[in-house]
Amino acid sequence: MAGKILNYFWRIWLLILAFVFTLIFGLPVYLLSFNKKHYKYAYRFVRYWSYCIFYGMGLRYELTKLSGETLDKNQQYVFISNHTSIMDIMLMCILCADHPICFVGKKELVKIPIFGTIYKRICVMVDRGSARSRADVYRRCAEKMEEGNSIVIFPEGGVPDDTSIILDEFKDGAFTLSSKHNSPIVIYTFVGLKEIFPFDNSKGYPGKAKVYFNGILYPSAPPKELKLSSFETIKKVLLKHYN
Repeated sequence: MAGKILNYFWRIWLLILAFVFTLIFGLPVYLLSFNKKHYKYAYRFVRYWSYCIFYGMGLRYELTKLSGETLDKNQQYVFISNHTSIMDIMLMCILCADHPICFVGKKELVKIPIFGTIYKRICVMVDRGSARSRADVYRRCAEKMEEGNSIVIFPEGGVPDDTSIILDEFKDGAFTLSSKHNSPIVIYTFVGLKEIFPFDNSKGYPGKAKVYFNGILYPSAPPKELKLSSFETIKKVLLKHYN
């Protein structure tokens, strides 16, 4: 019972952090977002926001590079990882220091006060119930990349409601975008965040997550073939860190 009560307080602390730092950093992000050329400056404040919330929650991470490949600062990428916690968003921003990133996210998040106003200015929103919206994502992501930004897509499409699921079914958005626009896919695995900050109110505690840089996948096939050849390969890469 005591642990559950402490966990509730910890979640309230997250709401306080999110509210305070969204107010502090949200205004410069919002103002800078009106000029597409200034997003790289807005992104600095997005990263400050991410640092404050991630570390303010008592979280840390340890990065292990399993590939000697390095990212080109002048190249736009499609970043992907498994998705098990809201903290994945902050962690991805912290990792991507030299590549301003835009997230492909759910349209429903626009409803969150203050945050939603900023969110719709800097992210690519998708209504997963609309085929037209899903199809238009590729065009909007292409525009973001032409402006010099990289894209983050969680292939699972969201955090699974069933917390026992380690890796949910993949959507093909990241692979289609990569193939159509010849953009390499950067593959990360996040381990531990599901246990540290889950959606199950009876668990959760400050701690250190493990991050694995698995390497870069360069597109060399049409979208359908890339999807078929890459889905299982990437799933195996992501899952091996849980064995």
